[in-house]
Amino acid sequence: MGARVRLGRRFGWLWGAYAVSAYGTGLGFGAFSYVAVTVLHANAAQVSALAVTGLAVGTVLAVPLGPWAEYRPKRPVMIAMDVTRFLAMATVPIAYVAGVLTFAQLLAVGIVSATAKIASNAASGAYLKHVVEPGHLLVATSRFESTTWSATVVGPVVGGAAIGLIGPVVTIVADSVSYLLSAVGVAAIGGTEATSPKRLERNRFRDLMVGWRYVWEHAALRRLFLNAVAVNALIMAAEPPLTVLMLDRLGFTPWQYGLAFGLPCVGGLIGSRLAGRVVARYGEHTVLVRVGALRALWPIGLAFVRPGLPGLVIVIAVEFALVLCISVHNPAVAAFRLKNIDQSRVARVLSAWSITSSAGIAVTTACWGVLADVAGPRTAIAAAGALLLATPVLLPGRDLDDATPRRRKSVIQIHGMWRWP
Repeated sequence: MGARVRLGRRFGWLWGAYAVSAYGTGLGFGAFSYVAVTVLHANAAQVSALAVTGLAVGTVLAVPLGPWAEYRPKRPVMIAMDVTRFLAMATVPIAYVAGVLTFAQLLAVGIVSATAKIASNAASGAYLKHVVEPGHLLVATSRFESTTWSATVVGPVVGGAAIGLIGPVVTIVADSVSYLLSAVGVAAIGGTEATSPKRLERNRFRDLMVGWRYVWEHAALRRLFLNAVAVNALIMAAEPPLTVLMLDRLGFTPWQYGLAFGLPCVGGLIGSRLAGRVVARYGEHTVLVRVGALRALWPIGLAFVRPGLPGLVIVIAVEFALVLCISVHNPAVAAFRLKNIDQSRVARVLSAWSITSSAGIAVTTACWGVLADVAGPRTAIAAAGALLLATPVLLPGRDLDDATPRRRKSVIQIHGMWRWP
């Protein structure tokens, strides 16, 4: 259904730029963790810290970037963030070749990359709503989701093989170059943008809070937001312990590790291609709520990973089921979210959403790193899977039937003038 819809030249360039960076990210999947474990001999706590620090510090630095991106043309923001990530990532292979690579440098690059990613996502989401009609948003978000998973199908397998044949930082080189090519693609879009909204909020702190306030006052968005933060945090928190378990404790090779996470992403390609049809047949409510609940059932299975082929099969089966559900659910959430956000607040809402999600991942990953060190990686993985089983209670019910924001009738005094927020 979605494949027959033409979304225009500007979307084509935007999609192409995203595809280049997505394939670069796929090649670099787990590269920092792999380099930390095999080159710098990091333990489970350090691998978790590597994931946590970039997210934690990056989210703090990204807080003012939502309003900053909101009031500026979005394409220059996206280009600047791509170039920033290219320059930061490029320092890693240079330092490795020179023999001066340190754990602190990996942390610093993670911080810069996480900050730039949040700003880029906020700007690109706002720009997507500008170039795609509301009725085609699900088609557009499904294409982005499909690209993400197709890149992840190929990336980890090729990246794992490249690491084994050429060296541990080759995929980081590919990832860094992909951001430079993405910047070129965004620059090639051309054309004009919708006029950026004028800054109406005089109080800078209140301006920063607009995104969170908008989500919280919208019943359906609030519950989808809380569920997304919890699910993403628990899934990602289990990744460093699983990396240590597979590469260190169970002795999986780099290509097996890449295969374990690359092959299941075929499910993501399938799910994202079917998302539009599933929504059309079963309804938006079913996909947002029931499929959202279904995706929480699978990760507990990762606690039963064993050495050799049986363990590899378990990881592939669990990840396939998880990714299939996620890839159907994500485009529906992204389209619903864009449809229900005012154009003048898109960048700030998406920035607030990303910041909170990243902060949740950072805090949870830090806790799970300590848990993995104290009780072992398998226990940490099991704990995350068990808590995920409770996350469906956060999903909306009848709230989806009323997509109207529920505004509180509060008044605020600013410079002696009373007005509605």
